[in-house]
Amino acid sequence: MTEKRENLMDKITSLAKRRGFVFPGSEIYGGLANTWDYGPVGVELKNNIKQAWWKMFVQDREDIVGLDAAILMNSNVWQASGHTAGFNDSLVDCKKCRARLRADHLVEDNLDIKVEGKSLKEITEIIRDNNLKCSACGKSDFTEARKFNLMFKTYQGVVEEDNAIIYLRPETAQAMFVNFKNVMSSTHKKIPFGIAQAGKSFRNEITPGNFIFRTIEFEQMELEYFIKEENWQKQFEYWQNEMIKWLDYLGIKKENYSIREHDKEELSHYSKKTIDIEYNFPFGVKELYGLAYRGNFDLTQHQKHSKQNMEYFDTEDNKKYIPHVIEPTFGVDRTFLAAMVDAYTEEEAPTADGKTETRVVMKFNKNIAPVKVAILPLSKKENLSKYAKEIFDSLKTEFTCQYDESQSIGKRYRRQDEIGTPYCVTVDFESLEDDAVTVRDRDTMKQERVKVGELVEWLREAF
Repeated sequence: MTEKRENLMDKITSLAKRRGFVFPGSEIYGGLANTWDYGPVGVELKNNIKQAWWKMFVQDREDIVGLDAAILMNSNVWQASGHTAGFNDSLVDCKKCRARLRADHLVEDNLDIKVEGKSLKEITEIIRDNNLKCSACGKSDFTEARKFNLMFKTYQGVVEEDNAIIYLRPETAQAMFVNFKNVMSSTHKKIPFGIAQAGKSFRNEITPGNFIFRTIEFEQMELEYFIKEENWQKQFEYWQNEMIKWLDYLGIKKENYSIREHDKEELSHYSKKTIDIEYNFPFGVKELYGLAYRGNFDLTQHQKHSKQNMEYFDTEDNKKYIPHVIEPTFGVDRTFLAAMVDAYTEEEAPTADGKTETRVVMKFNKNIAPVKVAILPLSKKENLSKYAKEIFDSLKTEFTCQYDESQSIGKRYRRQDEIGTPYCVTVDFESLEDDAVTVRDRDTMKQERVKVGELVEWLREAF
């Protein structure tokens, strides 16, 4: 990792806090590891991502319906899915500083080795043979690797008894399988069709996760697309292309992501094919999204454990079968981070005195920019402020707007550049005479005089 890339992550983290994208969780009490709060600007960006995904993959399609399931589910769900017994990761403790680290991350971040499928003994030997160092203190003295379950456990009711154990869901997928019959009977969808859900999941991650990349509380946008077994390869290719279209919509640069197919030893026992769409983050190339062919494992397991029939009757073939599934998975927080990294730009810009300075500008795709238009009166004088607020009121119902009249116009432009606002509307004293404003483009910094009466239409065309 180069120093320049490391500095980029520091700059993005600093800007995120300074401009209200992301704050450390519980900061005034010293924080809580792996938790983050999305600020006023960040929540707009995050909501734009989720809303755009929902529109593209649910509302604009006839073959996909939505779901918003409970976070807490019957514990039998997780027994059937294999999470209770098998949702484990390997853990080591540093004997010197007592830091607790994910053993698989320790190996994979330092060596070109995947530990999926390796035993705890093999992982321990890899760490010791390669003299891997603790990321906290730099020493090389670890305990043997051991397993820990990633699910958060809690209790339902007032008494902490074994039969009252429930879990915070570690993924959104299982609710879509559990509700397969309900969706079928209420919508009368024909295969192929999908169920989509966006929501919170929770995993008891041990090590800090590079800002918001890996957190204990995160949001997923997932699809379970039910198909005939014989069509899985065709559907897999189709959904891979759909995921690429989504990246194009976000404006993620093609040179910043790649596709990696899982090796045989990495595959889940029920999967014939899985790919990761990986992004070149400042801290390395890491998984952004996943696409998996899950077979009919999940529905079969839930049929077995619940004793409920999960078969689908195909009227075309006049037969019953348990559908197979293609699963595209999108992380909201990782999408947010990739959008931040992709948008972050430093460039030379002219100043009012004819010199140049480095401006930081977040060049988000206009589709997802957290603030679309900023209204900036040149002065706080009452007559100008009143006129500017009338313009703000006329735009706010259609565009996410921000009104700002503090400090010099140059500093306000820079603030808007740093949150990625595509257009700034400057209201000056001439505006009171000619009913026109100056619209500044974020990326080119070019300015255009536009009549107030034509401003809404001008902005519609610009977006």
